[in-house]
Amino acid sequence: MLRIDDDLGRSLSFPRAPRRIVSLVPSDTYSVVALGAGDRVVGRTTYCEHATSAATVGGTKDVDVDAVLALEPDLVIANQEENARKPLEALAAGGVRVLVSLPRTVEQGIAHLARLARILEPGETGKELVRRGYELAPLPSPAPRARAFTPIWMDPLMTLNGDTFGSDVLARVGLANAFGDRLRLYPLAADLGKMPEVEANGRDVRYPRLTLEELAKRDPDLVVLPDEPHAFSPEDEAVLHAAVPRARVVRVVGKDLFWYGAWTIDALDRLALQLAPGN
Repeated sequence: MLRIDDDLGRSLSFPRAPRRIVSLVPSDTYSVVALGAGDRVVGRTTYCEHATSAATVGGTKDVDVDAVLALEPDLVIANQEENARKPLEALAAGGVRVLVSLPRTVEQGIAHLARLARILEPGETGKELVRRGYELAPLPSPAPRARAFTPIWMDPLMTLNGDTFGSDVLARVGLANAFGDRLRLYPLAADLGKMPEVEANGRDVRYPRLTLEELAKRDPDLVVLPDEPHAFSPEDEAVLHAAVPRARVVRVVGKDLFWYGAWTIDALDRLALQLAPGN
């Protein structure tokens, strides 16, 4: 009997490797396929780009609980940040094993990949993937050579602070997060400097809203524009560049910044090359 703790601290028991998997996270769907267990995925979200023969069970935020239960999964893979809480609680109440992750660093993302491998008992291809991840995970981040601003939404303008997976990815390629110390304040008017803040009361403070004036004051060296979760238009790029005209603007694949697990193993080299000075 294998016992695994998820990132909520819950212990899950597996008498055998799962044969019917529902993945509610696109990056986890990719990891399961990369581990060689894609044929076991019977359900996925509409945003998952892999295991496309599996049934769709809604989006990441609006999971169709009845559709998931109808697939009779012996494992549901979820993420605390990407999936809404109520559907996950309903699935757990229905007797389904729900493994919830929340990696905030590259090393934690690789540890999650290794956890999936323990559960799935992959073949040699999957084991080699985990070995590559373990070689990557403990490597120290280089000294930062520049400060980067990475927006994730435009209206309102939002970014990520230092307690996020994407920020750790930036550190791994030699970039300091220009808003690494910035907490999300509540309510929105407080985040925008228009009124005093109130207690966050357990709400997520890792994704602050900004004004263009605040961005200009931070004066980053680089603006890293991912293509997801928001597709920044040329007009958006022009507005941001006008606020920080000294900064170099580089468009990147959002998956390379935000997809933890198997995707990260090759993504770091791509980003390091793309974001290197002079490119």
